[in-house]
Amino acid sequence: MKKMLVVQTDFTYKEGAVAAMYGVIKSVDPDIEIITATHEIPQYDTWSASYRLYQYIDFWPKGTIFISVVDPGVGTDRRACVAKTRNGYYIVTPDNGSLTHADHYFGIEEVRQIDETINRLHREDNGAVSIFHGRDLFGYCAARLASGIISYEEVGPVYDISEIVRHDIKEAEIFEDRIEGMFEINDPNFGNLWTNILLSDFLKKHKMGDLVHTAIYRDEEKVFDDVLPYYDSFGKAPKHSVMIYNNEINKMGLAEVMGNLCEDYDLGYGEAYKVVFYDE
Repeated sequence: MKKMLVVQTDFTYKEGAVAAMYGVIKSVDPDIEIITATHEIPQYDTWSASYRLYQYIDFWPKGTIFISVVDPGVGTDRRACVAKTRNGYYIVTPDNGSLTHADHYFGIEEVRQIDETINRLHREDNGAVSIFHGRDLFGYCAARLASGIISYEEVGPVYDISEIVRHDIKEAEIFEDRIEGMFEINDPNFGNLWTNILLSDFLKKHKMGDLVHTAIYRDEEKVFDDVLPYYDSFGKAPKHSVMIYNNEINKMGLAEVMGNLCEDYDLGYGEAYKVVFYDE
């Protein structure tokens, strides 16, 4: 049975990169099913690439192959790999931090470096191309794996899991009078911000409908301080009010109802941001 390919990149649809990549996959095997996850990962943002895999990977049928190409080091000596996760998936990606969340939350069982002598597209007219591994390396190798032309063992040599490039994942901290976390990603279409604070930890101190004193710091400067309601539905809060909710992966988020929290409050995500939910 052929495996599905689910693809995410930072290519956008503004030019022909996605079409070329999909064309190579279909040229290997026209019966491979290709599903687009997103081509709107922020440019060069390997943290976001990693997080988005974590967001959706576990909802797919076991054996699905994911291609993640956010590759600021394309053409350098960074490894190109295929990782096998403990929960039954394959990720074809540059090893540049994009495996961080899959390893942290699901576990990487094995990782293999792609053997470019056999699992890279070689054409007379593109022999000098070193800047389009999404097409020539990741897409091509993933297609060969999905079609059954090669087995996982034929991807290339195994290397030690400890050598995988990882970002640092911060855990929220629970204190006697508060929970402190950070904004680790945004919901770019709606401007919501997702924290690293687990719903299970938040519920140890608060319940649905509570008003929660919330402060946001950027580089240790307080940039937001208000009492916010915790609701399970955006429809329960007034338009343009800010509320707390639990997101689709059961972490706490902040949203401006029918607005854009990031834009309207000049907020972003990353280690510069600290979010505090106080008990009082």
